[in-house]
Amino acid sequence: MSGTINYGVIGCGMMGQEHLRNIALLADTRVAAIFEPDAEMAKRATEFAPDAVLAPSVEALLEVEQLDCLLIASPNHCHVAQMEAIRAQRPLPLLVEKPLFTDSADLAQIEAFKATYPAPVWVAMEYRYMPPVAALLQQADDATGGIRMLTIREHRFPFLEKVGNWNRFNRYTGGTFVEKCCHFFDLMRFALKSEPVRIMASAAQSVNHLGEAYGGETPDILDNGYVIVDFENGSRAMLELCMFAEGSRYQEEISAVGPTGKIEALVPGPGRFWPENLGEPPVPQVIVSPRDPKGPRSLEIPVDPALLDAGDHNGSTFYQHEGFLRVVRGEQARPDVSLDDGRMAVLMGIAAQESARTGQAVMLANSPKQSAA
Repeated sequence: MSGTINYGVIGCGMMGQEHLRNIALLADTRVAAIFEPDAEMAKRATEFAPDAVLAPSVEALLEVEQLDCLLIASPNHCHVAQMEAIRAQRPLPLLVEKPLFTDSADLAQIEAFKATYPAPVWVAMEYRYMPPVAALLQQADDATGGIRMLTIREHRFPFLEKVGNWNRFNRYTGGTFVEKCCHFFDLMRFALKSEPVRIMASAAQSVNHLGEAYGGETPDILDNGYVIVDFENGSRAMLELCMFAEGSRYQEEISAVGPTGKIEALVPGPGRFWPENLGEPPVPQVIVSPRDPKGPRSLEIPVDPALLDAGDHNGSTFYQHEGFLRVVRGEQARPDVSLDDGRMAVLMGIAAQESARTGQAVMLANSPKQSAA
């Protein structure tokens, strides 16, 4: 497919607007239509896509003739129903934000969708495309001799305010380990090239949102925890999450260790949260530490300032769209992140939520076709 690629965008809240800003930076692309039911969010969206038609529904958006592809960036619990509406009316190439779904009850519908959807579907996992993380993934096997232990630490700010405060409740998000951490579970599978078999978690809501109430309900989302995952190939991974640690210099610290060495990626948080009195925000780094001869080597991985200004994910949203557009244009055969990848990341999050709730390890079937036990 040549010429300008026209997007239809479903959901233009905070993340949807980041997508709009990055699409605007891509050559030969435009946003032709938007569905955003919140009037204020719709108004902000038109600042980034002034030529887009504002559709009153998903169905009306799908009637816009020029569309070449679609993006779903709506609240988590809306994804499955919107995917079904698209499948039934106009199944175009689709980029759907994580998490793919929020409840194991959706699994049968996801499988049916996969079996019948005739166009490519790419599940948005921005963390794969952060330049320092991408560098770690590219160099990991050479640096480590094959990863045996993978540790992901995210020390960050609390959940931000969103329309209707939907991200304050497990029933809309799937829970913190689904909503926030499916990115990291995807990274684990991708880096370790194996499937999870057992998940153990300890977590709590210790600090954030305890004094808030919406419709008489107090938020029930976790704000800190540990998750340990055993993989089929004998490797293991750990996630450490703290959502009341925005004073940290780096938001994500990822380390991969194997028989010959270690590689680390240090990723700062969004630049807009870095205090001006502290000077310039930190620059992402990759550190390679061989065992023999010893001698850590640090490399700065700067990110284009225009990409940093276009969102909170270190330029990854832009690079992800570059890949998606290669698929839409027929230049790449398959999406980097498949429906199976999106499904497994959610199942790992659901298992972590259950383990944290019960205090028991959760066993997962060895095949990615299976759901959490």
